[in-house]
Amino acid sequence: MSSKPLFDPAAFRIPPGVAHVCAGGETAFLRSHDGVLQQYGIDKSNGMPGRTAQEAQVERARVHMARLWQVDAGDIGFVSSVAEGVSIIAESIDWQAGDNVCIDAIEYPSVVAPFAMQRHPKVDMRIAQGSEPGRLADYVDARTRLIGVSCVSYLTGERFDLAAIRKLADSVGAMLVVDFTQATGYLPIDASLADFAFSACYKWLLGMTGVGVAYWNRARQPNFLPSTAGWHSVAPGTHGWDQPVEVRADALRFTRGNPAHGPVYVLASALDYLEQFDMRDVQRHVQGLTCDLLVRLRALQIPSTTPDDPARHGASVCVASSRAQQIVDALYERGVYAWNGHGRVRFSFHGYNSTQDVDRIVDALQSVWRP
Repeated sequence: MSSKPLFDPAAFRIPPGVAHVCAGGETAFLRSHDGVLQQYGIDKSNGMPGRTAQEAQVERARVHMARLWQVDAGDIGFVSSVAEGVSIIAESIDWQAGDNVCIDAIEYPSVVAPFAMQRHPKVDMRIAQGSEPGRLADYVDARTRLIGVSCVSYLTGERFDLAAIRKLADSVGAMLVVDFTQATGYLPIDASLADFAFSACYKWLLGMTGVGVAYWNRARQPNFLPSTAGWHSVAPGTHGWDQPVEVRADALRFTRGNPAHGPVYVLASALDYLEQFDMRDVQRHVQGLTCDLLVRLRALQIPSTTPDDPARHGASVCVASSRAQQIVDALYERGVYAWNGHGRVRFSFHGYNSTQDVDRIVDALQSVWRP
């Protein structure tokens, strides 16, 4: 049982007496990030040496992310968002008429829209329905070019079996693209299961908006070539345009323009903080809280869309309600910071939470819950 916080709550901007349980939307900001942003301002103002310092932070963040995802630093690049990264993949595929992409019915828009918007030719979207763990297998076929999946669902908190989906993709020769946004920062991750993977940085990674992580599995997809580029993603030294454009040899070919240096400084700092902890310990901590909350919700007869089995969920517990926004607003007034969206209340835990926060959730819900 996670009776005490794993992280020191005083290290974060969490008001006294507040249960900050909205990591699936935005985590609380580390106080140490204040000095990091100030250092970015100093470096930005320092001419060429300052740019050298900024690029050093990019490399530091790549090394940290590579360790977290158990891959090589050269496999890591940066994009502005998951949507941008997935769009680069969608644009780079030589689609043929009749090709399809397989996704779940409640998949996150950033994983779906870049393929659904593909027009020349239009890509068939195979949409898996239901809640069975292996449901995607019923929708793939020999024309499936790609399976897109979030490791953990933003809507229900369900965790997908990526090893099984990898085998499914291999059985039909499809690529696997994974969004790790709802998993990175508390789950141990082996990104090499994916052909390409992405993550936002402002949730469990303890960063901020403006930068996203991109992963290129160079062993599985050695011939990946974006269809667009910019000054940063072309090979260093490129300046004449009378020859074919060459792009960088590593995953920085995803990064068409300057990386968002300010958010990268914050990300590198956040990764420094997270490296103090074993992700297996963080997972045990947050899932102790999710399981505790799920048990208590059942006692209150409040149904959750999140699977009970911790092997099938992440760090969030979701409750569907047509009154989701009113409930979230009422919880906020009672010092419980939860999250709303798409008709569900989501409670998301991180290392700074404890059993006391579950107590606060349950006490507040008993006052505000209406079906």
